[in-house]
Amino acid sequence: MTSNVLKIATACLLDETGRILIVRKRGTRMFMLPGGKIEAEETPLQALRRELREELNLGIDASQLRSLGHFQARAANEPDHWVQADVFFAHLKGKVRAQAEIEVLDWFEVQAQHQEHLAPLLREQVLPALIQRLAEKDTENTIRC
Repeated sequence: MTSNVLKIATACLLDETGRILIVRKRGTRMFMLPGGKIEAEETPLQALRRELREELNLGIDASQLRSLGHFQARAANEPDHWVQADVFFAHLKGKVRAQAEIEVLDWFEVQAQHQEHLAPLLREQVLPALIQRLAEKDTENTIRC
């Protein structure tokens, strides 16, 4: 791995049908999970909560998010960079809307075969881990918006 590493925190937010929320930032072509870079003074959970507020106007209490794990992969939108991600998950009830740098949001079927439009981190690391976790029926937390 190169020394160009971005530390990020992201969330798998699932709707009532089990789809996950994916977002595409303005000026990019790959869809990814909502979240973003961890600032120097922040924990991953603090960074995620800040990013969800900025990107989706979503206020989430830390107790509503469960850790899915720590993953790394090639960065989707930054050549010669890698991401190291702390990934969380929860169920989401209610509507969200794109704001700030988010241009598009969509709901993605976790088991979908068509994944070329997804960021490497999501496609290669997070989806397999999420599918395994969902199979364990460990998703009792719900976020209400």
